[in-house]
Amino acid sequence: MFDTLQSIIPTVLFYSAPLILTALGGVFSEKSGVVNIGLEGLMVIGAFTGIVFNLTFADVFGTWTPWVSIVAATVIGAIFSIIHAVASVTFHANQVVSGVAINMLAVGIGVYLTKEWYDKGQTDMVAQPFYTTSIPILSEIPIIGPLFFKGIYLTSYVAIILAFVSWFVLYKTPFGLRLRAVGEHPMAADTNGIKVAHMRYIAVILSGAFGGLGGGVFALTIVSNFSGSTIVGQGFIALAAVIFGKWHPLGAMGAALFFGLAQSLSVVSAGIPLLENVPQVFLLIAPYVLTIIALAGFIGRADAPRANGVPYIKGSR
Repeated sequence: MFDTLQSIIPTVLFYSAPLILTALGGVFSEKSGVVNIGLEGLMVIGAFTGIVFNLTFADVFGTWTPWVSIVAATVIGAIFSIIHAVASVTFHANQVVSGVAINMLAVGIGVYLTKEWYDKGQTDMVAQPFYTTSIPILSEIPIIGPLFFKGIYLTSYVAIILAFVSWFVLYKTPFGLRLRAVGEHPMAADTNGIKVAHMRYIAVILSGAFGGLGGGVFALTIVSNFSGSTIVGQGFIALAAVIFGKWHPLGAMGAALFFGLAQSLSVVSAGIPLLENVPQVFLLIAPYVLTIIALAGFIGRADAPRANGVPYIKGSR
């Protein structure tokens, strides 16, 4: 039993990290009242940036390359999300349509530049991906150490720490109060001197940063290269985690861990007696089936921020 858990838990954390990060971006955006269907596209642009940066600067940064690469992915993701912010906040465009456009644009840019720069449908494999490691001292703790701190990716704990930081920012700081206010009642927030458009811009850009970071982590831990099919459905699973987690950072993290468990089953099934005879195709589709089930109402009622998806036009009711 212990050996089974030792193989499952690090794998779950491994698959959950990109989902946690991207879901946090979705939480920030939607808490401000802007629906962000474009999480998939933000992950794509982050994955593309992370891989290309890694391939280009591996000789410059050495073992620090993957960390600098995900910083680059975060920055480019934030910049790319400004397109969604301008369309949704400034021009009051339909937020769902704008998000879908972000998804299509990101894949188009990624595939086109990959073909132009590498003359093939996918990039080379990176020489400096993230590797598993053991955390000193903590990995020596009996029982808990081998399960949670041995043979893990540090990015998994970066994602968990950022989830708690996001919770603190949203619920324990004046900035978080203002951001939640513009998502619940923008007119009241505006009356109290809060700049609605300003707050929503910040929230959407934060969602781009988290989405880019999630895509970069996914590419540099799970696949190690980029193609048009690198990010397939991960952003939508992260969006489902936002809803499943009821628009709360820690709830989204819990939902992402649940979906990460579903994704990990196909990898660790050979070592689990109950799953070893289950056809692999069923385990591969499990995350998407569970996503549908979760969103079909089996989790109880989930109330979105009241102004979510509603453009705010100053002076209108």
